[in-house]
Amino acid sequence: MKNVNYWLAKQEPSGPRGYNFETLKKDKTTIWDGVHNNLALKHMREIKKEDLVLFYHTGDERQIVGIMEVISDPYPNPKEDNKRFIVFDVKYKKSLKRPITLDEMKKQKKFQNWELIRISRLSVMPVPQQIWDTIIDISQN
Repeated sequence: MKNVNYWLAKQEPSGPRGYNFETLKKDKTTIWDGVHNNLALKHMREIKKEDLVLFYHTGDERQIVGIMEVISDPYPNPKEDNKRFIVFDVKYKKSLKRPITLDEMKKQKKFQNWELIRISRLSVMPVPQQIWDTIIDISQN
């Protein structure tokens, strides 16, 4: 079995540029694009096909709502002239039994040094295995 890495990607669920997890569920697949932050792009370059990604709704919700599977390696965004800006394709994998809010995660001691808590504006970040497992466990209850 391939070594799968875990990620979290944020998206505004509503508004003109909004895209939410329910829409992904209907669409089945989408291109993850629109990322221009250098650190987020650096993380995106490490993403590989078959990696798993937590879908995080930003804005008023601020919660993890589901899981996506990466179905392509990163590639240059066809809508941008600059090759620095990359995208990757994802597919709907599953909804969490219940969403996990940012407030809940902030209460977890082991999450304190995670980028989600420390760098709130970062839109794509790795998720350490221990944190991934904890999020999945919490979402089951």
